[in-house]
Amino acid sequence: MTLIIAEKPSLARNIVSAIGPMTRRSGYFEGRGYIITWVFGHLFSLADVEAYGSGSGEHASRWTPDGLPCFPDEYKFEIRRDGERKPDAAAAGQFEIIKALCLREDTDIIVNAGDADREGEIIVRTTLNQAFGCSTTAGKTFLRLWLPDQTDETIAKALSGMKDRSYYDNLANEGYARTYIDWLYGVNLTRWATLKKGSLLRVGRVIVPIVQAVYERDTAITNFTPEVYYAVISTADTNGEIIELQSKQKFGKDDLSAARELCDSYNGIETVVTSVSRKKETLAPGKLFSLSKLQNFLGKKYKMPMTDSLAAVQKLYEEGYVTYPRTDSEYLADAEKDKIKKIIDIITEIGYPVEFREGKTIFNDSRVEAHSAITPTHKIPDKSKLTPDEAQVYTAIFRRFAAVFCARPCVVEKTTVNISGGETFSLNGTVIREPGWTKYDDYTGKDKILPKLKKGDRINVEFKPSPKQTNPPKHYTIETLNNYLKNPFREDKAALNPEPEPDTAEDEAEYRAVFEGLQLGTEATRTGIIDKAIKSNYIQLKKDVYRILPDGADLVRSLVYMNIGIDKYKTAEMGRALKKVYRGEMTIKEATALAEEEITGMFTITETEPEKDTDIGFYGDIIGRCPLCGGDVMRTGYGYGCNKYKSGCKFNIGGVICGRVISVSNARLLLERGITSKINGFISKKGKTFNAALKLVNGRAVFDF
Repeated sequence: MTLIIAEKPSLARNIVSAIGPMTRRSGYFEGRGYIITWVFGHLFSLADVEAYGSGSGEHASRWTPDGLPCFPDEYKFEIRRDGERKPDAAAAGQFEIIKALCLREDTDIIVNAGDADREGEIIVRTTLNQAFGCSTTAGKTFLRLWLPDQTDETIAKALSGMKDRSYYDNLANEGYARTYIDWLYGVNLTRWATLKKGSLLRVGRVIVPIVQAVYERDTAITNFTPEVYYAVISTADTNGEIIELQSKQKFGKDDLSAARELCDSYNGIETVVTSVSRKKETLAPGKLFSLSKLQNFLGKKYKMPMTDSLAAVQKLYEEGYVTYPRTDSEYLADAEKDKIKKIIDIITEIGYPVEFREGKTIFNDSRVEAHSAITPTHKIPDKSKLTPDEAQVYTAIFRRFAAVFCARPCVVEKTTVNISGGETFSLNGTVIREPGWTKYDDYTGKDKILPKLKKGDRINVEFKPSPKQTNPPKHYTIETLNNYLKNPFREDKAALNPEPEPDTAEDEAEYRAVFEGLQLGTEATRTGIIDKAIKSNYIQLKKDVYRILPDGADLVRSLVYMNIGIDKYKTAEMGRALKKVYRGEMTIKEATALAEEEITGMFTITETEPEKDTDIGFYGDIIGRCPLCGGDVMRTGYGYGCNKYKSGCKFNIGGVICGRVISVSNARLLLERGITSKINGFISKKGKTFNAALKLVNGRAVFDF
């Protein structure tokens, strides 16, 4: 018998549909030489710190610093747990069914039918590892069912061409390395930061850089001071048409006289049309969708949150209407040409003028790592039976596909008018002459018709200084945050080289970031992590705009004070290591060792001198006696305060004063001696750094220079 373990019940049903009718039993189907069963996503999760002999007992209700940081020699898995930290009964029951089916004497072939990605790979592998435990696997053959879509035809073809599971070992290794590293960061640093803060701080390898990006953007907007400048512009009338000319030169707010001089100079020079060129060009459609580009499109057009768009496209995939959605590629593999031809035949039959076309903008193996772009399959849905979100998502995928393979090109006429005066001015206009693919997909440009000018025409000018001001950065949107996370170093490169890169160079940079692991999160995980940040009240999504929330700002600032540094550079370095595991250039142990080294540095107090010390100790630590009432002064969430505050004692020492963290050792010195030693690194309101001691005056901490 061949036992197939699907990642979800819906996939199990689709596999049964492709094979033929079977008998439904408790937790599986059986018939035609097959047993089809399923997991419910992750049946198992990594055990908590307490399982490794640390803390105060299994699944302790209170966290302690004991055993932190925890770096297991061997990672333990357990049946996933419910909200009360008890084993999930449904997961445990289904696992017992799978285990019994694996150990059946007549089961000789076992097939991993997890989703076609690293997460799906390890979901089923982990279940199998737990099922066999110390039991022998002698006589069993392990295969992998890899499905780019879930139509009957694709499933049937994939069943006849399954590879041994060892072919996917590197993918599994990357999946396990990612899981272990995320556990190391999340469990160790969440506990450590929470114990120091006194309230829950969710710290993760990817969630922190995401929150930090939104925080830094919003801070830049808040702190932005517009700068006034003068542009030199003419909007004079020539033959009944307003012709706007703007100089490339700009002048600061204190250079108005210089701007006026330039205007007078230009106004005294004859301005003439030197050339008019018109040429027809073929306008290329957009590329096929990756998951993030699809979510960008839907977020911008419909304000659809990423969680909603992912849920809709996942359902369409499970129903067999679109290909595997969690892809980072906008290209197709060369081997898919025959499949695409069949889809085009179907689309042609229902009235769309499409034809098969080749080219590196569509088929490009160098741009496909594991999964190709999202496309419709030959299975066309009845849209009346789709939810509104599903209909919008399917329409977007279908119409983009129709645009890419549209039989009729989009032809535009581009006009350039060059005008010579004080400098050379160029006017550019574009008009669509043949709509082609724009009938099916959104065209972001607009027709711009230029004035009727010809070579030799004289242009009336009246240049004047026009006051302008610089604009603040814009809040992150679904599209811009997604683009940032996909290539977080694009902005750094743009700062060094402000000249815009050609589309091909930008495309090359984006895929290099993908293949090198420099993204923040992956197509499979990014949506869930952003949603977690929203549910944690760190960031807010309103319409399609992200904004930082007070808890998110507190998270970012608190981690800085605690010397817990997780930024895009460190996260990307971990991502690079994971890609090396995928390519077989690094072992799981070597990758996790890098994470352990990084985390150890965050737990290590490197500066112990009072001048440089920034260690704030743990929430609830008693650090001395209150100078006002004799009560205990304790570490609070915001500094140090008397435990008799409910009785009216107001004594406190700020945890951060003038941008400088006040360490627990300095707070103790202040209580014991009434004065600290010199503390380095205070920042004045004007942004200047200064050093000073703190001393107690009438129960208040003040500077002593």
